Amino acid sequence: MLATRLRQKEATFYFVGWPARDLLERVRFVSRFYGERGEQVGGDRRREPDDIERFIAAIERSSGAFQRELNRRKVRQIREFFRNEARQPLVPGAVLLFTPERLRFRALPGQEQVGHLSPPAEPFLVIDGQHRLAGLWFYLREPDADDRVEVPTIVFDGATAEFATEMFVIINSTHTRINRSHLVDLYEKIEWGTDPEKRFAARIVKALYREPDSPLRYHVNMLGGRSRREFWINQAQLFGEAHRLVLREEAAARFRDGRGWNLDRAYGFLRDVYRGARAAFGEAFGDNRRYMVTRDVTLKALVRVAGDLLAALGNEIPPAPDQAPWIADRVAPWRELLPDFRRDGFYEAFPAKGPVERVQKVRVRLDRAIGIRPA
Repeated sequence: MLATRLRQKEATFYFVGWPARDLLERVRFVSRFYGERGEQVGGDRRREPDDIERFIAAIERSSGAFQRELNRRKVRQIREFFRNEARQPLVPGAVLLFTPERLRFRALPGQEQVGHLSPPAEPFLVIDGQHRLAGLWFYLREPDADDRVEVPTIVFDGATAEFATEMFVIINSTHTRINRSHLVDLYEKIEWGTDPEKRFAARIVKALYREPDSPLRYHVNMLGGRSRREFWINQAQLFGEAHRLVLREEAAARFRDGRGWNLDRAYGFLRDVYRGARAAFGEAFGDNRRYMVTRDVTLKALVRVAGDLLAALGNEIPPAPDQAPWIADRVAPWRELLPDFRRDGFYEAFPAKGPVERVQKVRVRLDRAIGIRPA
């Protein structure tokens, strides 16, 4: 299929104008939609549900976010629009699609952004536009339907899986859209079944925010949290790093015990890494606008360094309470890097195309200063 490749920040996705009947054969619905004559579309329950669908199903049970009467009425209204608006475009807004597969894009000769995009082996998940596509499904079954309908679509593939999953949950979990931090809160409240690591990462973030001995206490921008202090990092950003840390093999060896994930171990280790950074950077660690030590880029890099410490020296790190002075002594050389973290020279010291690359560069610099390498 012919597609336009689009780039924004570090993400790549695709725009495709899709013939309606062909598109409807390539998508799957999470919610089931009903027509006036008992016809129905979507919600294939014969297949084992994935994590996203379990999440949505839990919200359906707990909050009634998907109501059949509302869905039926909305789909009927959309179908009537398709019937009656002869001169207007039927689907003027783009439908958002996602596949976990990595799609192959072959640029046309002499072009970089236009080319052929391979379709996925399995149907797309509809991130946004389920009601429009359901209304289109019913409309195209009428004898006088116009077959010359092309649907504008935005396609996200496996390269943007984390972003697409988050977008799906935010758009489809409730009629009132929720922000990303609220989504992280929900990881604790709703069973994820096969993914307890996300739930555990959310607990780590909450502990870093609220525990009295945490160097980040009340400085994480949490949903419903205190706002009297300056925020250093968003809840969702810290969660992403904590989740990546939990997934590392060496972290699991340190943070698990006979009963599963141990919050005291995980929180205590990250707390002591941040404490060590606070001791090394001195007055630059805090609400000091002249330095970039307590900005999201550095705080995210420090979580990655915590994982690198475990990977390189895990067997040498003593258990609590002796781990705190051991870590502080190990990261003390960071004090020599303080000039690189001055605000007026930070971006020159860590040149990068964007924040993702800059986090990695800060991580590498911190690792080198204490004699370890990124795992």
